[in-house]
Amino acid sequence: MNPHSLFASAAINIGLALVTLTLFSIFKKQPSFAPIYYARRLSNGQQIHFHDQTFSFRRFLPSVSWIPRAFRVTEDEILDSSGLDALVIIRLFKFGIKFFVVCSLVGLVVLLPVNYNGQDVPYQSYHSLDSFTISNITPGSNRLWVHFSCLWILSFYGLYLLYQEYDEILVKRIQQLQKIRHRPDQFTILVREIPICSEHKARGCSVDHFFSKHYPYSYHSYQMVYKEKDLEVLLSQAESIARKIEDFRKRPTANKHKRETLLLDVSREDAVKISLHEDSLQVFCEKIRQLQHEIVIKQKELPVAFVIFKSRYGAALAAQSQQHSHPLLWITEMAPEPRDVSWRTSAIPYRILPLYKIGVVLAASLLTIFFAIPVTAVQGIAKYEKLKKWFPPVMAVELIPGLSSVVTGYLPSVILKGFIYIVPFAMFGMAKLPGCISKSKEEIKACNMVFYFLVGNVFFLSVLSGSLLDEIGESFSHPKNFPCHLASAVSAQADFFMTYILTDGLSGFSLEILLPGLLFWDVIKSHTVGRGTGKDPYLYSLPYFRIIPMVSLSVLIGSVYAVVAPLLLPFLIGYFCLGYLVFINQVEFLTLLTFIYQPSVLFYM
Repeated sequence: MNPHSLFASAAINIGLALVTLTLFSIFKKQPSFAPIYYARRLSNGQQIHFHDQTFSFRRFLPSVSWIPRAFRVTEDEILDSSGLDALVIIRLFKFGIKFFVVCSLVGLVVLLPVNYNGQDVPYQSYHSLDSFTISNITPGSNRLWVHFSCLWILSFYGLYLLYQEYDEILVKRIQQLQKIRHRPDQFTILVREIPICSEHKARGCSVDHFFSKHYPYSYHSYQMVYKEKDLEVLLSQAESIARKIEDFRKRPTANKHKRETLLLDVSREDAVKISLHEDSLQVFCEKIRQLQHEIVIKQKELPVAFVIFKSRYGAALAAQSQQHSHPLLWITEMAPEPRDVSWRTSAIPYRILPLYKIGVVLAASLLTIFFAIPVTAVQGIAKYEKLKKWFPPVMAVELIPGLSSVVTGYLPSVILKGFIYIVPFAMFGMAKLPGCISKSKEEIKACNMVFYFLVGNVFFLSVLSGSLLDEIGESFSHPKNFPCHLASAVSAQADFFMTYILTDGLSGFSLEILLPGLLFWDVIKSHTVGRGTGKDPYLYSLPYFRIIPMVSLSVLIGSVYAVVAPLLLPFLIGYFCLGYLVFINQVEFLTLLTFIYQPSVLFYM
């Protein structure tokens, strides 16, 4: 990739980011978009005061007031309003800024001049940016000791920052746990694979006898889990009717452009509909109560129960001990929060969970193999000079001035980012299959799966496919020299990762703050099903399974190329600064208060 391609990618991404952020600053001033951009405040009952309630051109002028406001938000405010998990996300961006600022100073001041003056004769290569990388150093040169020393310095600095972050997050987590000392899940364990009592033919009796015998001083009570699909259907129907009643009550009762008689007819019609829906809701509630009574009578018990203890110590001891000589009986673990329980997975027998896990591994492997196709194609587009020799028709791109720079500089990263976008959601769907009892554990599992997928496919496969495209002929003719050729060609992928960081940071984060999906859905809803009704705030939880792996991949790319290609580091500083601003805004105005189990695991996976 030549400098023109890199400049083309930077210009396009910067232009798109400026346009997107301008639209965001304008949309945020519009009262009609308040349920999207001020969702948290509206859900808390706070009033949003706009400077100009009536039509004014001032509302359509872009502003940057949201940027200094983001820097004024403190960590304590984030912790109180959004929870520890949101703070971990923000600290991840701050870690990237602190680490790569020092790396940039070392790389640009020390390593870049050493790389550029690494040879007496300029290194001739179609990679014109290679003169700024470690590949410009003569093999066996004493200058490599400079890179070795800088690598050690940056590694120790990174380890120090990680230790500091872990220590501070651990302290905050302990403080959070002290504030919620009387939460019921701290005294409760989850028990699976409960055998049936031979005397009373019931699992509940077996639970009571077992824990009364083995934990007589700490055992308190138990609650069996029941299975009934009809109850879930009735509950969903009742919730749907309740939402319809709420929508009818939110409809405006007056309209200046309609006659009074028409208003009376409309209000009477709505009152009749509300009355009918309330009657049907009462019928559903009665059916639900009857069905719950039948479930208890018929004892439709699952081999799953929540067991409550009198102390945290008793619950922890029972959760961490093997209860039976048979490893597939009386399986215990700490219970999740009531709102965090995944009831769907509690019905899956524990004995067949390994089959689910094997299925997930196979599905992830197939997705990985499928993803190798677009990654290789992207590298083929990025290696335009080689591609012309193998496939001459692509030379038609050069007929339009500047198009080749756009194709090789901007198009590969956009295509790769488009394919990557669907990966977290696919992995999150797979993470729900292995039978995790809590939703937060499903999200942690999805985080790990997405991260390993990105490291294997986006990083290693991009490096390998790009290097093989460069050295394919030499590799087949001299296979023993393949490791040397591969090592020397890794630095050639720095220009591709520069464009990837630009696309992921500038375009990706600017679209993250604009929320085009919610805007599109709000417009459709306002003109179809939600027409004439009040708007509810669009609250949502941060997609940790998507954010953390993506940002961690950028940290990995920067750590690898900090010594190899220091010209990449300033792009990473811009990436983390923009990400910090964007997610401070998301946490402050849009997201729900969430507590994911063991956030330190999320951060240091």
